[in-house]
Amino acid sequence: MANTAVVGELSKPESSSPFKTSKGALDNEFKGYVLLALLVACGYLWSDSELISPEYGVGYWLGIIGGVLMLTLLLYPVRKKLRLLGVLGSTRAWFQMHMLFGLLGPLMILYHCNFQLGSLNSRVALYSTLLVAGSGIIGRFLYSTIHRGLSGKKISFSELQADLAQSVEQNRGLAALTPHLVTRLNKLSAEMRGCEVTDSLGIRKSLRWTVSHRFVQVSLLLTARKELRMAAQKNDAVARDYDRLLRTIFRYVRDYTRLIGRVAQFSFYERLFSFWHVFHLPIFYLLVVSALFHVLAVHMY
Repeated sequence: MANTAVVGELSKPESSSPFKTSKGALDNEFKGYVLLALLVACGYLWSDSELISPEYGVGYWLGIIGGVLMLTLLLYPVRKKLRLLGVLGSTRAWFQMHMLFGLLGPLMILYHCNFQLGSLNSRVALYSTLLVAGSGIIGRFLYSTIHRGLSGKKISFSELQADLAQSVEQNRGLAALTPHLVTRLNKLSAEMRGCEVTDSLGIRKSLRWTVSHRFVQVSLLLTARKELRMAAQKNDAVARDYDRLLRTIFRYVRDYTRLIGRVAQFSFYERLFSFWHVFHLPIFYLLVVSALFHVLAVHMY
């Protein structure tokens, strides 16, 4: 009866982590990047046909629209600072608009110049635009590691630890079948306590986990398989449900180590995100200045 109860307990669905990114959101974002890459590739391949001219017609207006989209990127930080603008939409919606315009703007500017380098001022404007776009993609990744979805609410180290403690409480039946695995998981959890004063784990531990987490995960999965085989040899109920139990335990180990990784790497990514801000803002201001100078030069000469 006890073993049957353990098998039933392990078969229950796990509660989702409040910090877990939606798979659908990740799929849609990946599809968006693929579509963007295809549009860039098509524009580059058709650039020799010279269907678009930056001086008039569609090419001219693509440059105007792309420049306006890039300027609207300034609205997102203003929205975050001024709560009065909350009536115009949530921070999440503004952030999504910020990301969308930050990709569409450079794409239109590439089509505007027909993937060709012009005068010195146009080159500076183009390079600044592409640099801002590339920096924005990197910033999006760093943002997702230390924020709760796209809500704009930053996660704290203590919140991640609380989520890890909640995960430890799940699947208590795991200890009856794979005690050595549970011991290793609890040891990993204990190593993620961090410093109570700084509320962080430290850069050294973060980097160490970044390098070793894949090896640790594989080792844990091998331990789980070995222990479950031994349990199946001793218990008929475990043997009958071996495949399903193995999938459940594997899924739990992967989710658990992924969560430990978030705790371990939080301090590292938090530091990187602060450095990214220092780099991103100056190149964006350079983009604004170079774009304005480019527009003036084009219309005056």
